[in-house]
Amino acid sequence: MENFLYDISDKVLDGSGIKPDEALRVLETDSSDLFILFSLTDKLRQKFKGNKVRLCSIVNAQSGLCSENCAFCAQSSVSNANINKYHIISENEIVKSAEVSEKFGANEFSIVMSGYGLKNDNDIKKIGRSIENIKENSCLETCISAGILDKETIAYLKNKGLDHIHHNLETSREFFPNICTTHSYEEDVKTVKIAKSSGMRVCSGGIFGIGESNRDRVNLACLLNDLDVDSIPINFLNPIEGTPLAGVRNLRPIECLKIVAMMRLVNPFKDIMVCGGREINLGDLQSLIFAAGANGMILGNYLTTSGRDASRDLQMIKDLSLEPIGN
Repeated sequence: MENFLYDISDKVLDGSGIKPDEALRVLETDSSDLFILFSLTDKLRQKFKGNKVRLCSIVNAQSGLCSENCAFCAQSSVSNANINKYHIISENEIVKSAEVSEKFGANEFSIVMSGYGLKNDNDIKKIGRSIENIKENSCLETCISAGILDKETIAYLKNKGLDHIHHNLETSREFFPNICTTHSYEEDVKTVKIAKSSGMRVCSGGIFGIGESNRDRVNLACLLNDLDVDSIPINFLNPIEGTPLAGVRNLRPIECLKIVAMMRLVNPFKDIMVCGGREINLGDLQSLIFAAGANGMILGNYLTTSGRDASRDLQMIKDLSLEPIGN
């Protein structure tokens, strides 16, 4: 492993991502060689991202009531999970949530809505007004995650001050039919391409531990590199009772860290964000995500599950001599 890392180190430190076969080898790293791997990924993170950490918080602005059958999601049409279900919340609630997020230390705020896509004109205008308000009264970068979006909707929200579009591909093209059949993979890819062509910063990643192979993980990482997305959120399955993947536990903490490291080595310049499932899958090893190459994470709660107390994450960042963006 040491010889392999020596062979690829100059290439990745120059900004060239590793090839698919090399990425597979990273995922197959023995635990005894893990800190040799981290010596490179940490150096790579520091070179391209410094010691600044991106912190994103989210609001579940529309919960459940979704037409899509994503097997991992508590809000999907095939889920019997015990969650709150509601149509879009008020502008005031969205803005108040943003205020709390900034107070706790987030630099980015994402409005997340369940469903196939944002189609209702009144909802689009409500989101637009909320974004305007947030931009006028905070220093937050704004983001929306609302499924399949068209060029016109993106242009409208961009004009209101939207900074980021979030749209996960979730997994590889080959494995996707195993977790979702109500829309095609190409629809997701098209949304990412439209957002990029509209001049938006694009946040797109996936979820791991859903039954995918190492090859699926690599294929996703390489596609995200080809699409030139700006930020890559890494989610780890938190199996929720009532979903088709309830009870599935495929990941160990070390495996999660190797996924983070592989994603950094394939995408040296990009923001690598560790998001859902961090606490339950990494446990006491959460601080090692930064050595593995991550330079950001979700701060606070997720969509239908609770995150760790924000003060603990901020203390972890401080203890590692890292700084949140904006400090």
